[in-house]
Amino acid sequence: MALAKTRVLIVDDIAETRETIRKLLQFESDIDVVGAAKSGREGIQLAQELDPDVVLMDINMPDLDGIATTEEIRKKSPHIQIVILSVQGDQNYMRRAMLAGARDFLTKPPMGDELISAIRRAGEMAQTERVKNAKQQFSASQAAGLLLSPNALTPVSNGKIITVYSPKGGTGCTTIAVNLAIALHNEDTRTVLVDANLQFGDVAVFVNEQGKNTILELAPRVDELDPDLVEEILTHLTQPNRQG
Repeated sequence: MALAKTRVLIVDDIAETRETIRKLLQFESDIDVVGAAKSGREGIQLAQELDPDVVLMDINMPDLDGIATTEEIRKKSPHIQIVILSVQGDQNYMRRAMLAGARDFLTKPPMGDELISAIRRAGEMAQTERVKNAKQQFSASQAAGLLLSPNALTPVSNGKIITVYSPKGGTGCTTIAVNLAIALHNEDTRTVLVDANLQFGDVAVFVNEQGKNTILELAPRVDELDPDLVEEILTHLTQPNRQG
């Protein structure tokens, strides 16, 4: 199976530089230049529209410099990798670029092999991040849907997580969490109460139930979560009473 091409966006305020880089990369079969921007703000817009793997970013631009542009792109699309290009090889610029989220920093004009190698490294990282993010989103949405709608015939919908927490014991977190869960639970709103204090938690005592399983039972089987598995782990309350 052929690997996907690395999609590249060029952001540089000098037209000649944009064209030179485009011509250099057009001979690489695994790299595809999908667009070019002449300013930082245009680069942010095109990054959202084109969703490239790698952005080649000039550091000095009139409207929004490359560091601020990098920070904004990475904030909106963390999987996009930025390679900074600068005529100044100053260590301070490099440090600021990396803190903003840049993947690499090259001095202009970069050697052809150096630039292509940097793009390929960044491209591999971008595609790895895409896969990881997709898996995390799928697992999170699947787990949330199954925990809140264990019935396989019930359409899965996005749920909400409410956390009751205190940095020390004895503040009433268990009382609040139990009463809140019982109050919210009905035919339209299925509620699962999870005691995150796996060692000293006393939710079971409050609801007068002795569960044989904990959320730890799900951890090694996260890739095979289904309604039956979740139902097997959950302890169903028979006659829930609010705690005073």
